[in-house]
Amino acid sequence: MHTTYAIVVGAGSGSRFGGDEPKQYRRLGGRAVFRRALEALLAHHGVRGVLPVIGAGDIARFEAACGDLPTLAPVTGGASRSASVRRALDVLRPRAPDRVLVHDAARPLLSAALVDRVLEGLERHAAVIPGLAVRDTLKRGRLPGVIEGTVDRAGLVAVQTPQGFAFDVLDRAHAHADEATDDAGLVERLGVEVHLVAGDARNLKITEPEDLALAEALMGTTPLPRVGTGFDVHRLEAGDGVILGGVHIPCPFRLIGHSDADVGLHALTDALLGTLAIGDIGTLFPPSEERWRGADSALFLEEACRRVALAGGRITHLDLTLLCERPKIGPHREAMQARIAALSGLTPAQCSVKATTTERLGFTGRGEGIAAQAAATVLYPA
Repeated sequence: MHTTYAIVVGAGSGSRFGGDEPKQYRRLGGRAVFRRALEALLAHHGVRGVLPVIGAGDIARFEAACGDLPTLAPVTGGASRSASVRRALDVLRPRAPDRVLVHDAARPLLSAALVDRVLEGLERHAAVIPGLAVRDTLKRGRLPGVIEGTVDRAGLVAVQTPQGFAFDVLDRAHAHADEATDDAGLVERLGVEVHLVAGDARNLKITEPEDLALAEALMGTTPLPRVGTGFDVHRLEAGDGVILGGVHIPCPFRLIGHSDADVGLHALTDALLGTLAIGDIGTLFPPSEERWRGADSALFLEEACRRVALAGGRITHLDLTLLCERPKIGPHREAMQARIAALSGLTPAQCSVKATTTERLGFTGRGEGIAAQAAATVLYPA
């Protein structure tokens, strides 16, 4: 009976995906992408144990998303994918496994049938990887740009994970080479034949934000949108500047409040809490509590985002409108968008910031205060 361990590589930063949170920790149908990849391998009868590889500084994220799963203790990855796999092999070597599977944490829809095909292939071969025949016409060029030529797609295959190997073969491959785009590439350099088995079109890799929506559609769990709104007002007095949308704006007045009185972030926080129906900012951060005196309102927005994530929600858009005669918001709008995006794990394009006046009517028109209204759109599991 063969002993097979699986390595699930999730140490990357996912820079192409955008946002502050790596893509493998984004929610898919209420559970982290990383967790779904781990669960698929943990559930397979042919896999003895599963070793997660995580990024430096990601232990808290991993514990929150996957800490209750019966995996081996996670190992911290290296500066590259190959370095991360080498560290995992070092951990597994004392267990003397016969075979090892290497899977990407960003492929959450792994099926038992695909794992079966790879393991069956390993009964006869030392290296087996799944792949799909390329169906589209291929052109050489850069986006955006011009076509430089057409590539003959005959014999081309798009490879997937998990890739399976005799443990000693992969161990030797990593010991004798530095880098490759996948583990099969290192094994090829040893002169070992790598055999192909049929891949799975559903086994997509989460790379761009739209891939999450596609994965949800493939799972047959179309998320339900919820929209929350928020509104806040703070009075103005003489001072040295205001904080709006997480950005300090120098001016001869300030906003009065128990915290830093950032009406913009307060309204956004309430909008997110509204999608959860758990009260408002005063419920979570009562002004009667001294610990919130002078607090950075970024803490409030981050906590609201955390609670949305725990409920399986995915924030898709935030919209903030500031109502004031002064200060001028236009020069600071992009900075606010960037700050809100950083706090919420979105891109600036998903964070709208607008400003308007009340034509000198009411308390905002008289310059006595600033108001803000916000809307948040969040997708939750059905």
